[in-house]
Amino acid sequence: MSTGLVVLCCSCVSFCCGMSEGTGNDSGSIWLNAVGGFLAADSGESKAVSDKRVDVDAAGKEVELLSEKTKKWLKANNAKLGEKYKRDITLNQKEDGYRGIWYENTKTPGEYVFKYSGGLGTYCAKHRPFAIYCPEVDKTFFCYGGTRQGENRALVHMVSYYDHGTGMVPRPTLLLDKETSDAHDNPVISVDDEGYVWIFSTAHGTGRPSYIHKSSKPYSIDRFELISPDIQRFADEAKEPFINFSYFQVWNVPGKGFSCFLTLYNQPVQRATYFVFSGDGVQWEVPVCIGAMGRGSYQVSFANESKAGTAFNYHPSEEGINFRTNVYYVETGDLGKTWVNAAGEKVDLPLREPKNNALVYDAESEKRSVYVKDLAFDKNGDPVILVVTSGGWRCGPGNNPRTWTVVRWDGGGWKISKAFDSDNNYDTGSIFIEDEIWRIIGPSVVGPQGYNPGGEMMLWESVNQGQNWNRVKQMTVNSPRNHNYARGVVNAHPDFCAIWADGHGREESISNLYFCNRAGEVYLLPRKMERDFEKPAKVELGKIIE
Repeated sequence: MSTGLVVLCCSCVSFCCGMSEGTGNDSGSIWLNAVGGFLAADSGESKAVSDKRVDVDAAGKEVELLSEKTKKWLKANNAKLGEKYKRDITLNQKEDGYRGIWYENTKTPGEYVFKYSGGLGTYCAKHRPFAIYCPEVDKTFFCYGGTRQGENRALVHMVSYYDHGTGMVPRPTLLLDKETSDAHDNPVISVDDEGYVWIFSTAHGTGRPSYIHKSSKPYSIDRFELISPDIQRFADEAKEPFINFSYFQVWNVPGKGFSCFLTLYNQPVQRATYFVFSGDGVQWEVPVCIGAMGRGSYQVSFANESKAGTAFNYHPSEEGINFRTNVYYVETGDLGKTWVNAAGEKVDLPLREPKNNALVYDAESEKRSVYVKDLAFDKNGDPVILVVTSGGWRCGPGNNPRTWTVVRWDGGGWKISKAFDSDNNYDTGSIFIEDEIWRIIGPSVVGPQGYNPGGEMMLWESVNQGQNWNRVKQMTVNSPRNHNYARGVVNAHPDFCAIWADGHGREESISNLYFCNRAGEVYLLPRKMERDFEKPAKVELGKIIE
């Protein structure tokens, strides 16, 4: 692993108050975090800069990137979070049902009320994964952002599984109370080579701690233990607790450890994308900065035994944080030591200018916004990226069309195919690739709250590598609340392929949780359980679920 990151142009670290994606529900804090020692470019080779963080100006001169004052603030903030972290919030309680969080972001004038909102228990696309199938025990383990009985907005982290042998689910485990109403703090899940279940509890910005928990026994959700992870925040300095990360995406690489993608705020741009590796989940190597263009990026990632890849957009500096455009792709085959584009050409990181050899789709020239949704590898191991493009960030028909678009590498170049349209930028689903059959599950049908996020779920299919798509089955009908954020399962079993939640798009509501099988049949996870184990109820088309 490299001991830092290559910085290619001059930039200053800025301070920004408030929440990304809008103001959110919690009071804002300074959005700043710092991890890793910087490197300077040196004729194509990287050399460690151990005494300070540096950037390189137009003349090739090293200049300090992070001032001592900034560095001091970073350390002080981490120490402050450390005090909060000492108060172990692990609960390990059993809940009596499956209830998702309802969340809203940025109130707007007009009938649509919010920039985005709804049942966001499996939010957001930049949190991955939410579910994993383990053939060793024939169970699909999953997590979600939940709430206690009688609550809709107070976030608790929930863990459970579906037993494919019995067709039943247990009472879910309430792992912790995140002490926020912000769904950006939703958890993600991983299962290591020995079967231990890991839960990574993210934080939205730098104001709250992040947590890592590991199950006490393999393939068990009964009890989790809080991990005390360490990371090298600054070169040539002692390791510090790894207790703050955002938009976390974790992939267990068999025999190696965890390859992860994450966001670190204002390092050096507002929303910088990173990669970090750990062999054991406790000791974390120095993160690699991937993207630092404009005001930053959102990314979606995927990894298998041979490589890890990420697809991302960027926020142009002059447009404001709500505008995101373009598609980029890079991958690593050696746990972050070197990075290439889909053609195998070396990519110098971090990316600082929007025109570079990782650029896949120049949507900025078309004045189109790009919302990244999913990334998968086809049968040849080539990347397939799912995005939604639109005319702008506000809800309503004025920014139509919202076009679901498949961007794929065919071995010689990138192919861009329009799949179908829906009515909101935050309509989110997943792409599934099985040899010659590609499927998308997502809320592409207008729902009860039109032009708000989500809708009715649809199963789409392509037999020509995403060039054309056919409607196979409308999976939900006559719903009282919009369905959204259908999230694919790692190593999915045919009986449990995606998980999502519903919620009202314009006002606070309850939120139920669902999953579907490969045929598009939908099952409702029990909201109120009378027994320790119960079978999810099959949702009949047209039946209203209150």
